[in-house]
Amino acid sequence: MAEEYKIKQGLNVKISGKAEILMGDDIVVNYYSMRPIDFVGLIPKLLKKEGEAVKRGEPVYCDKYNTEIKFTSPVSGQITNILRGEKRKLLEIIIQSDNEDNAINFEDIISVNSPESLKSLLTISGVWPFIKQRPYGIIANPNDISRDIFISFFDSAPLSCDFEFVLKDKTVEINAALKALKTLTKGKVYLNFKKNSKLADVIDNVNDYVVSFFDGPHPSGLAGTHINKIKPINKNEIVWTVNATDLPIIGNLLLNAEYNTERLIAIAGPEVKHPCYYNLKSGADISEFLKTGVNGDNYRVISGNVLTGTNISANPCLGFYDNLISIIPEGNKYEMFGWMQPGFKKFSINRAFASKIIHPKSFEINTNYHGGNRAYVVTGEYEKVCPLDILPQLLIKAIMAGDIEKMENLGIYEVIEEDFALCEFVCTSKTDVQTILREGLDIIRKEMS
Repeated sequence: MAEEYKIKQGLNVKISGKAEILMGDDIVVNYYSMRPIDFVGLIPKLLKKEGEAVKRGEPVYCDKYNTEIKFTSPVSGQITNILRGEKRKLLEIIIQSDNEDNAINFEDIISVNSPESLKSLLTISGVWPFIKQRPYGIIANPNDISRDIFISFFDSAPLSCDFEFVLKDKTVEINAALKALKTLTKGKVYLNFKKNSKLADVIDNVNDYVVSFFDGPHPSGLAGTHINKIKPINKNEIVWTVNATDLPIIGNLLLNAEYNTERLIAIAGPEVKHPCYYNLKSGADISEFLKTGVNGDNYRVISGNVLTGTNISANPCLGFYDNLISIIPEGNKYEMFGWMQPGFKKFSINRAFASKIIHPKSFEINTNYHGGNRAYVVTGEYEKVCPLDILPQLLIKAIMAGDIEKMENLGIYEVIEEDFALCEFVCTSKTDVQTILREGLDIIRKEMS
């Protein structure tokens, strides 16, 4: 029988402009971006040159220290630009689509049925990066053996997409992917759903998996929450995680022998005229949409959710892992005596505004921090929004102090940035909690290697 978990600590950030359950008109996309910076800890090795033609599924770059992990083109076309940063760091590869959609066929590899051939297929085709590893939140190493695999079938973040709508026609692909993933671990595959979700009914041979249901505010939909409540990670253990919206990409590869990242993406937020869903591939440039689909010109475009996403306003291309584009107002307008106003439409975790009395359904939240950096003090706010069985503020202080032993004792192996995003959101000190946590994870990974 499926277990049910009630998450009590957390916070739902109610932002207006959630995507309606309907499809928008097709977006014209001429350019696609491949960004190595989407992958934590990756040192890329370029395999193509500027001006070269590529097919969909053809490798463009690989992991320098694990060359079997390839990153392949989402479309067929021509590499028009390769952008580099300091010390020639590879930042971005721009591909202009030829609209012919010629694809590499991987039928020869699929014909061999074994875990080794499956790993080879997933790595060569570019699908393997969808499998991430805990600890550290990095791309899983194909040579490792995972203790378990956790798959999240819902997202509780602000403006998150509706998985039941996104996956409604992907039953065959989902089951093909699950069957394959089960062969990659000697442990169990954990499928985690929102309470009363209908998605659990589409799983074939459900007894082959461990099914759990979660209820409560964000972060009830995060893999870190599921792992912590079901089977926490200990030192020297490796757990793999997959987002359910990526399962159809894996399943499509197994069924059709092609790499195809097209899926339903929610474009939502207060500044979107008609928030809804669009068919897009990873790396898609949505510049054409922004010309007519948003209000005004004072907004920020975020690939992902507002808590953990990436600011892509200067180069509006969808991130590799993201199934949501959030567009919210820039908080650069000065509000005279804002602290004296009743705040009927202002969101607050405390009883600072009248909105705590009238309870609006949603808020037009912008990017304003409402304050600057200040002394880092113990307030107890983190624990109210962090349901994990750890001490979040003490862990952050241990990282700031560079105390590796304390980091390990306080549970750094169990968390990545998204698990502490709410802590950063409610932080009175306006501390960059996620940045500090990543620095700590990098220190630990370096020490452990």
